[in-house]
Amino acid sequence: MARNKVSRMSETRDKKIERTGISVIIAARDEESYIGGCLKSLLAQVETDACVEVIVAANACTDRTIEVARSYASAFDTLGWSLAVLDVSKPGKTNALNAGEAEAKGTCLVYLDADVRCDPELLGQLFQALSVDMPRYATGTLQVMPAKSWVTKQYARFWQRLPFVKSGGVGAGLFALNRMGRARWAAFPDIMSDDTFVRLNFAPDERVEVPARYHWPMIEGLKKLVRVRRRQDVGVEEVAHLYPDLMKNDDKIKLGSIDMLKLLLVDPVGFVVFGWVWVLVRFKSKQSGWVRGR
Repeated sequence: MARNKVSRMSETRDKKIERTGISVIIAARDEESYIGGCLKSLLAQVETDACVEVIVAANACTDRTIEVARSYASAFDTLGWSLAVLDVSKPGKTNALNAGEAEAKGTCLVYLDADVRCDPELLGQLFQALSVDMPRYATGTLQVMPAKSWVTKQYARFWQRLPFVKSGGVGAGLFALNRMGRARWAAFPDIMSDDTFVRLNFAPDERVEVPARYHWPMIEGLKKLVRVRRRQDVGVEEVAHLYPDLMKNDDKIKLGSIDMLKLLLVDPVGFVVFGWVWVLVRFKSKQSGWVRGR
């Protein structure tokens, strides 16, 4: 009898999610040190009337990511929400996103990196922004977490002054779609820059940045900064090569000489560090494939 009651409760919850719900999809690989903080920030969400399901697609993990994530299941149950942790054997972020999507029932799909922390109002604001009868892309206001290394502190400070970042809607580490927006492509392709691919599937006037913040860590140290920045550049080039029609939606502001001079005067140390990383990225051989930042 008790088992039948639990089954009916689960079925009711699934129907509610399908009707008015938020599905948060987290692709995670060897994230045992970060996944707990990410899930805690989701448990702290407020001001959302939608039911929430969280799907952690743990792909080819060799650490305790799955065990740590599953330990939060009862906390989600207490809220009337759900947490599913998938053990995906094949590595790759886009493959993990596809696996997570196959389980998602919500009308609002939120794609979240495992090392990101969300402000309590974020899911509610994303859900409101996406509850429109047209294709829509939404993200939060990006806040770079305080860095530990001197190099990353200088780089991050300068990076946040760049026009592309200041203009908003960056979507690095978090983006969200309604179902009409998600219908613009089939499965996620096997590419490096999923966030660029998704953002460019939407015209600038179809993208929304909500005020609530999400906290995104920048990689620590010069060597890793160069490696990750190179991967990002290669990923953008890959999207441009494979999907040239999407580039019409690229509204990234290009830096002119006057802009660079202004940035130099405002932050000379950050300018030098950012420039040094830029030089190293372009003069070292390009890497192929996806590599971890940490």
